[in-house]
Amino acid sequence: MDAAIVILGAAVWPGGRASPALARRVGYGLAAARARPDCLIFCSGGLGRHGPSEARVMADLLQASGVDPARLVLDERSRDTLENVIAALGFLRARGIGRLIICTDTYHAPRVAMMFALLGVRTQPGPIETGRDRVRRLEWWRMSAREVLAYPYDFMVVLARRREILARTGSVGEAA
Repeated sequence: MDAAIVILGAAVWPGGRASPALARRVGYGLAAARARPDCLIFCSGGLGRHGPSEARVMADLLQASGVDPARLVLDERSRDTLENVIAALGFLRARGIGRLIICTDTYHAPRVAMMFALLGVRTQPGPIETGRDRVRRLEWWRMSAREVLAYPYDFMVVLARRREILARTGSVGEAA
């Protein structure tokens, strides 16, 4: 298997409902899964304010849409984007997979791709809708502003912790 699909988490709302961001990301993951039936799907996201875990909600939605549960790998421990990236890196290294198809929102994808690139992982964007079509204007601007601040922070954190991350995921010496 040359690639895997990774869906990055977002909030779960009361009653175990997917937030709009989580539902969008699962939709992108579902489209990727249908386009690439040979790929495993790594659902990454832990327990937030409301249960169940983001990964469990993703898996339930994917299975309800006809995805074979045997394709799903759940990371129910990650609490933020960096932990999502580290967990996905460990998963792909353990399976010998060379590339990840990233399924997240357009405002989030560049930061995620940058973090994976710093760790030597080849990525490609999943079938993500561009623009603000499915996001309210205020939410789009709020999340975009958050990404502007998070990008340099995560860049520095990943650089500073790169050796530790690579050692922990069994990837020492493999990053470019």
